[in-house]
Amino acid sequence: MSLLITTWIKFFFLFAPFFVLSMFLALTRGESAASRRQVANKALIASLVIAMVLLFFGGALFNVLGITLDAFRIGSGVLLFLSALSLVKDGTRNHAVGMPSEERDDVSVVPLAVPIIIGPATIGTILVYGAELHGWQLVMGIMGLLLALLSLAVILYSGSLIEKMLGRTGLNVLSKITGLILAAMASQILMSGVMGFLHPA
Repeated sequence: MSLLITTWIKFFFLFAPFFVLSMFLALTRGESAASRRQVANKALIASLVIAMVLLFFGGALFNVLGITLDAFRIGSGVLLFLSALSLVKDGTRNHAVGMPSEERDDVSVVPLAVPIIIGPATIGTILVYGAELHGWQLVMGIMGLLLALLSLAVILYSGSLIEKMLGRTGLNVLSKITGLILAAMASQILMSGVMGFLHPA
């Protein structure tokens, strides 16, 4: 149970939910509540499919490319740290700046699911988790991922209410706090990779 809760919390902050909410509100500005729910549903389903593929095929990808898990830990840790630093500094993820302002037919998959919810740093971190977790731990990891996406869904569905309560400034502050937590997670992943190289099993 502790692994489930831990994985849920890690994935929850990994998705940077309050930054995602800010972008979701901006991309769906002026649309009806029903249309916003439809966009949120498509984005969450697309994110779930992508995350599940990454979880299950991360280890196989490492073997095909000849990349060690520790090397990928270091790489994903650096990416995640840069993403966290961008959240703390500017309240936005570094890969999501300069988002197009023109009208789109459908923003649910691109850019909302990718790269806003599932960005480069998120992809790297999910691949590492997929390679680390096995058996019952992998089941707990999947359940934690589902709970994190469910929590994100609740936040997106309540987006208008949350925006009224917190305002843009409040959402920006929460994004920065999320960045601090992600920075700590990134440091842990990075140090695990470094220690793996220094003290191989």
